[in-house]
Amino acid sequence: MEVIVLENEKNRLKLEIQKEGHTFCNVLKKELWNDKSVEIAGYSIKHSLTTEPILTVEVSKGDPKKVLLDAVDRLKKINKELKDKSKSL
Repeated sequence: MEVIVLENEKNRLKLEIQKEGHTFCNVLKKELWNDKSVEIAGYSIKHSLTTEPILTVEVSKGDPKKVLLDAVDRLKKINKELKDKSKSL
């Protein structure tokens, strides 16, 4: 996955996420909303066949890049737990 930074300001981060779609972006967006400092977390895909998702994160305090990386770490942990539990089935 390639990520292109479109905007990187004090409290706002806007990224284009290459070769991903609604599935990944929706999970990431939902996990971002679990952080109380997040004021805006969303993405848009203008056309699923021709454009890449644009993810926007805006925070009331802190660094939006850190908030994003923390959300990714939480998702990794959730995925590992799911993988471990599914092995025991």
